[in-house]
Amino acid sequence: MIKVNSKGKDVYEVTVEDFTTTRHTVTLSDDYYNKLTKGKISREELLEISFEFLLKRESNSMILREFELPVISRYFPEYENEIRRGLR
Repeated sequence: MIKVNSKGKDVYEVTVEDFTTTRHTVTLSDDYYNKLTKGKISREELLEISFEFLLKRESNSMILREFELPVISRYFPEYENEIRRGLR
């Protein structure tokens, strides 16, 4: 289960409940949000989809505890294209 809560402008806490529960602080700028979604989904939905993407590749305990959303594409170059493709 993935739960997303806003912690202020551009900052979100994402809780992932699996075998172990983890909490992640994620920063999402307006520019990056618009680049990926063009406003088609909410910021919270983008974060949820992004964590689903990550959980297909690694366990929640392996996901960084604090990061800016664009960092995902450094580890997984296909990330941005997969997100955009899923929004069509």
